[in-house]
Amino acid sequence: MKTIDYNGDGPWSAAEILSRYSSYAAEAQVTPRDLTPYQSADAKRRRVYPVMDKVIAGIESGDPACIRIGIEFIEQDQRFAFGRLLKSNTARALRRAQLTPEQKLRVLRRVFHMLQAGNVPREFREYAKLARSIGFGQKDLPALDPPNRYVARYYEYFKGFAKRDDQAD
Repeated sequence: MKTIDYNGDGPWSAAEILSRYSSYAAEAQVTPRDLTPYQSADAKRRRVYPVMDKVIAGIESGDPACIRIGIEFIEQDQRFAFGRLLKSNTARALRRAQLTPEQKLRVLRRVFHMLQAGNVPREFREYAKLARSIGFGQKDLPALDPPNRYVARYYEYFKGFAKRDDQAD
């Protein structure tokens, strides 16, 4: 029987995510949740679906270890099976999560770095909403001469929601 694992390799394999999760959960002193990936099988194949689906559910329930993995996930430029959907859903879940000031800063850094690099994939729409929900000042926006219309659109979006520097937190 052939196994198709949609989790990826290296640090984003199912085993590595589960290992990081258990250490993060111990650090945060929370009861670890079951992140065993969903599997299906037929006569010819066994499919192992992404662990990130369960991590996203953990983010939505406020699990700090899942939130930490979610932030690491959106910081990745690596391509993943179902990556666009998983990254969009991760950003959407993080938007509703209680983030620490350090986590908020990491998210803003990531989003604005992608904008500067001209890297605005489809999931960037959810990243932009996440940055907007966190809040930022005009001084946080990078100086930018948008290289294309997509970057320009998001840059104008961010300028419209940036707090004036005299109003920033």
